[in-house]
Amino acid sequence: MGALWSELGKKIAERWLSLLVLPGALYLAVVAAGTSLGHGHALDAARLIRRVDDYAQSPAVGTLGGQVILLVSVLAASAAVGLGAQGMGSLVERVVLAADWQTWVPPGRAAAAWLVSVRRDRWTRAARVYLDLRVAAARSRALGTRADPAPREAAYRAMARIGQEYPQRPTWSGDRVHAVTARLERDHHLSLATVWPYLWLTLPEPTRAEVTLARGALSRAAALLGWSLLYLILALWWWPAALIGCVLAVVGRARVRNCADSYALLLEAVARLHSAELAAALGLGRPGQEPPDGSVPPGPLSRETAEALTLLLGGSPPPVP
Repeated sequence: MGALWSELGKKIAERWLSLLVLPGALYLAVVAAGTSLGHGHALDAARLIRRVDDYAQSPAVGTLGGQVILLVSVLAASAAVGLGAQGMGSLVERVVLAADWQTWVPPGRAAAAWLVSVRRDRWTRAARVYLDLRVAAARSRALGTRADPAPREAAYRAMARIGQEYPQRPTWSGDRVHAVTARLERDHHLSLATVWPYLWLTLPEPTRAEVTLARGALSRAAALLGWSLLYLILALWWWPAALIGCVLAVVGRARVRNCADSYALLLEAVARLHSAELAAALGLGRPGQEPPDGSVPPGPLSRETAEALTLLLGGSPPPVP
């Protein structure tokens, strides 16, 4: 038991150092450099070296007690800055996924509604082009010829860059996650929001670990955007921090999109693979079981079973007085 707690403590310490202390210490170093140089001497390395020498020759830093206090203070401040960046990352994640944008305060809700409207117009135009090319390809197949698939594939990529489904959220990442719900509802009449808590409890441990890792990667990518905001704030005192913030913002945006895509793919795969098992566990269907009349058995999850599963797990509505 002692070895277990020791190993757990090591892992917690590693995560604490890698996620909070080290990025926070780097930020504090940039803060110290920025406040020492300012805008007027932003790139004056000699001036920064002289300032560091002055701090190092301070009598308080020269004693062992002063060094211990300085180290503890830097660690505590680094952890505090890291927690602040994590908090900003959580806020950024909520804005990026925008699952509850219709409940935001009026200015944010109005801006989100405008973005949704713009994205819907763009998606509709791109989807019409893709649909016309699909119809033309089907017509060619009916005539015994094969149309060039390159324009159709390019049209699909153009549509998918806006959204894989009709936009319902103001951001691509939010719509990418919401597309899973839309497809499951259309293909299987399955409400993922209703079924997911019960499905999560019945998943095998390796599958749950994969979903947890994908969700954690999305949160870490959003935290990177939180760090970019902190560096952009520091640019008010030292303009090179704006360059760091912009680089982090570009990298963070790309990582958020990639992580949202991976997370959505995993959610959809889990729902399609394991919803039939949940229905069977609740007695709603037996996938693969031969029907008594000898007909061909249905697929792993029929629409009737999925709809019955959604109604069962959704519960009954409250009574009306």
